[in-house]
Amino acid sequence: MRIAVIDGQGGGIGKHITEKLRKALPENLEILALGTNALATSVMLKAGANEGASGENAVVYNASRVDVIVGPLGIIVPNAMLGEVTPGMAEAVAGSSAPKILLPLIRGTAELVGVCPEPLPHLVDDLVERIKRLLTE
Repeated sequence: MRIAVIDGQGGGIGKHITEKLRKALPENLEILALGTNALATSVMLKAGANEGASGENAVVYNASRVDVIVGPLGIIVPNAMLGEVTPGMAEAVAGSSAPKILLPLIRGTAELVGVCPEPLPHLVDDLVERIKRLLTE
C-alpha cells in the first residue's frame, strides 16, 4: 500500500501522521510525503516517509498514483494554509479515486459545524486506526 501524506506550512501535522503511521503499520507500507513546500516535505521525510516531493506538480502528479491520501481537511480547499494549497492541488486531491482520510483541521474562513474539537494526537490516532481497517479489508 502506498499512502500520501500531504501537508504544508511547517509540516507539523504531516510529521505527526507520518510518525504514527510508521510506528503502527507494517514496514513494507510506503509513505510518500507531499509537501506544499520544501520545509513540510523535509519534516515528513525526517519523520519516516520513504520518499518526498514538494509543490503543486508533485501533489497533482501523485494524487492519482497512491492508494490512500491523508492530511488536514485544508488539502481539498483551494487557497487553504495561507494560500499554499493551490486550486490545482485541491482539485487533484479531491478528484483522486484514492480514499481520503482527512483531519478536521482548517485555517481560514471555513468552519466545520458538528465536529467536536479534539487534540491533534487523538485525531491522528483515529486516522491510523482507519488506515489499519483499510489494510484488513
